[in-house]
Amino acid sequence: MNRPTPVLSRIMTRHADSLRGLTAPVARGTVVSSQGLRAVIGGLAVAVGDVVTVGRGPTRTEAEVVAVNRTEATVMPLADGWSPAAGTPVERRSRGGQVPVGQGLIGRVIDALGRPLDGKGPIHDTLLVPGHHSAPHALRRAPVNRQLGTGVRAVDTFTALGRGQRIGLFAGSGVGKSSLLSMIARGTDAEVSVIALVGERGREVRGFIEDDLGPEGLARSVVVVATGDEPAMMRRKAAFTATRIAEHFRDEGRHAVLMMDSLTRVALAQREIGLSAGEPPATRGYPPSTFSLLAQLLERAGTDRDGSVTGIYTVLVDGDDHNDPVADSARSILDGHLVLDRALAVAGHYPSIDVLASLSRCASAVTSAADRANITTVRRALAEQRDVQDLIDVGAYVPGTRPLADAALAARGELDGFLRQDMDDSTPLAEAWARVGGLAARLDAERRAA
Repeated sequence: MNRPTPVLSRIMTRHADSLRGLTAPVARGTVVSSQGLRAVIGGLAVAVGDVVTVGRGPTRTEAEVVAVNRTEATVMPLADGWSPAAGTPVERRSRGGQVPVGQGLIGRVIDALGRPLDGKGPIHDTLLVPGHHSAPHALRRAPVNRQLGTGVRAVDTFTALGRGQRIGLFAGSGVGKSSLLSMIARGTDAEVSVIALVGERGREVRGFIEDDLGPEGLARSVVVVATGDEPAMMRRKAAFTATRIAEHFRDEGRHAVLMMDSLTRVALAQREIGLSAGEPPATRGYPPSTFSLLAQLLERAGTDRDGSVTGIYTVLVDGDDHNDPVADSARSILDGHLVLDRALAVAGHYPSIDVLASLSRCASAVTSAADRANITTVRRALAEQRDVQDLIDVGAYVPGTRPLADAALAARGELDGFLRQDMDDSTPLAEAWARVGGLAARLDAERRAA
C-alpha cells in the first residue's frame, strides 16, 4: 500500500482534528441560582479563575469563577448587563485568564481584559500569556542597589527609590496623588511605565491621560483602565493585568515602573467579591481574602535576576486615617511610604509630600554616604523648624535659642523652592542631589553664624 504524500498527510491530520473537535462533548452547564452580583452554576467542571459565558445571543455575558464546591461553582460578571435567570445556559470559555503582553502595548490604553480603549485600532506585536505568574523566588531576587530617578526632587532625595523597590503613596482624597503619579511617569528614567487606573471616575481618566500624562508620558507607557462603575471582577483583574504586563517587561531584562491608583480600590473590589462569594466579614467588613490578595499582588513586583519592576501604589486612607486596615496592611508589606499632607495641599504646596513623615527602606542601599549626610542635615533642619513653628506663630520664639532652627528659618525660601515643583518640571537625579548639597552647606553656614 502506498503511503500518503506529506501534503496529503497534513490535510488528513487537519481534517481529523476538525472531526474530533466536532464530536467532542461541549462543556455546558446551567445557572442554578442568582443573588446580587453572584450566580451559582451547576453541571460544569471548573476551577477558580476559569472564564465562562452565561446566556446566549445579545444577553451573553462573560463571568469568572470565584468559588467552587463539589457540584456547583460561584461566578461573578466581567461585564455590565448581568441578569442571569435560573436555567440560563453556561459554557466554559477558557481555563484561567490570559493577558496580552509585549512591545505593542506601549503607548496604548486597554481595559482589564487587554482590549483597546483608545480608538487606535487593534493591538499588534503582542502575545497571550497566562494571567497568573509566580513572584520571583526570594533567594533569586537581585539586590536593590541602584537608584531610580523619578524627576521629582522631594522623592529622589528624601525618599530615594531603588530599582525593584515597592513604595506606597498614602493620602486622602483630593491631595494630588494622580498628579504626582503623572509627574513620575513623565520624569522617570525607567524604560517603560505601566499605569493601572483602578476604580477611577470616568471623567478623570481622559483628563489624566491627555493632560496629566500627556503625549510624552503616554509614548512610553501602558495604561490599564477599569472605572468605578465596572464590575468588581474587572477592577480586581485590572490590577493583575497591569502587574502581568510589567512582569513580562522584567522577564525580558528591562526595568519597568508599575504605578497603581489605587490599591485601596483593588481591596474594595476584593471585599465585594469575597462577601458575594460567601466569605465572612472580618476587620471593618473586609474578608480574610482581601489581605492575602494584597500580599500576593505586591510581592509580584520587585527585582529578578536581570530586570526589575518598581512598584508605586497609591493608598487612599479613609478620612485621612493612616491606620485604616488596608493602609496598615500595605505599609507592612511595602518597602517604604510617601505621605501626602492635606494641609500642604490646602496651602498650595505641590507636590504635597510630607518629607518628614515619608520613608524609603532602600535609601541607604542606593545613595552615597555624602548624599545621605547632606539629606540628614536638611531633614534635621526641617524638623527643627516644625518644632518651633507654633512658637513663631504666637510670637514667642526667641532667635538664637536653637541655631539649627534659625538656620532653617533663614533658608526657608530655598527649602520651599526645592520641595515645591511644577507638574511640567522634571529634575535630573544628579541635579537634585547637587541642590541638596548646596542646601546642606547653606544650613551649616547659617548655623555656625548663629
